[in-house]
Amino acid sequence: MNTLSFTGITIVTFALVSYSIAIKSENKNRRIIPRVLIFITLGVVFDVTATIFLILGSRNSSVTFPGFVAFSALVLMLIAFVRVWKAYRKSGRRGYVTRGLHLYTQYAYLCWVVAYFLSSLQLMS
Repeated sequence: MNTLSFTGITIVTFALVSYSIAIKSENKNRRIIPRVLIFITLGVVFDVTATIFLILGSRNSSVTFPGFVAFSALVLMLIAFVRVWKAYRKSGRRGYVTRGLHLYTQYAYLCWVVAYFLSSLQLMS
């Protein structure tokens, strides 16, 4: 495994931790507290950075199924990120998360975790 791929794997693990903290905090409080904003933002930054490193370190020039799934999961989390920030700007700290936003963040996070493990299995083989 080359240095770029190893760096990408390390950074994407930080994204996993950040997304997990953000989603768990949103679940617990049903509000968008500063912790949710900080960790979902960090998760996106880590995720995009890791994706860049993994693309640069890839030996495959073609699109793979796990790569497509991982990129799709990144897009879902980017949408969740935008929706969370939009909801926060609209309702502030005291606003509760709508059912639709809550379900979407859960769905996006679940898809992202599946993509994380699917990509990890591919990288290990």
